[in-house]
Amino acid sequence: MTSPEPQSPAPRPPEPEFKDRVYRSAPAILGGVMLLAIAGWLGIDAIVSGEGRTPWLTLAVLLLVVPLVIAFTLRPAVYAGDDRLRIRNPFRNIVLPWGQVASLRSAYSNEVLTESGAKYQLWAVPVSLRARKKAARQEMRATAQARREMGRELGRDEGRGSALGMRAGLDGGLGGGPVSEGAARAETDRIMDELRGLHEARHEVESARGEVTVRWAYEVLAPALAGAVLVLILVAVG
Repeated sequence: MTSPEPQSPAPRPPEPEFKDRVYRSAPAILGGVMLLAIAGWLGIDAIVSGEGRTPWLTLAVLLLVVPLVIAFTLRPAVYAGDDRLRIRNPFRNIVLPWGQVASLRSAYSNEVLTESGAKYQLWAVPVSLRARKKAARQEMRATAQARREMGRELGRDEGRGSALGMRAGLDGGLGGGPVSEGAARAETDRIMDELRGLHEARHEVESARGEVTVRWAYEVLAPALAGAVLVLILVAVG
């Protein structure tokens, strides 16, 4: 009898690819669309009804202004992947492997710091002090409401055990610990928390190592520079 030939193990199914999380500023996009609509309306009107050099000057101004509006409103985005963080700022594209990221910092702007000491701002995740104050007020109201409900519940008991329970409950509520797991947070602060969590999880992974790459956004700079040159020429010619 011949012994059965060993069977090769079945091929493992390919692991699903992680889809990048994309973060953008909705107010900036809305503002950019409105500015482009206004610029287009005024520009078309000046080109159609203008006389002399006005149509050419309008075209040159639009060539300068439109790329800048797009750069600061529609273009900024942050792509958080399994192995790298891609930042699309107004005039630069930055690719940061998680192994090169030292920390993510939030102050008056949200920034990422690299192991080499370089710092890059996250234009797509702007800090809103107003949103932070609103979130802080909501958290204070939720904490006060939770303490009032705790006091009412403990006030229904009688005797010494009730007093001890109230003292322990109030001490726990005033000790600085969170009243609930869903504490109020500003939207951009929650985004930074997600990025920090992804950084902590992927910082030491071998596939998340590599070099930092920075590329200028020539698709924005070139037309804006051409528009600026044309405006200067038309103004100088008179």
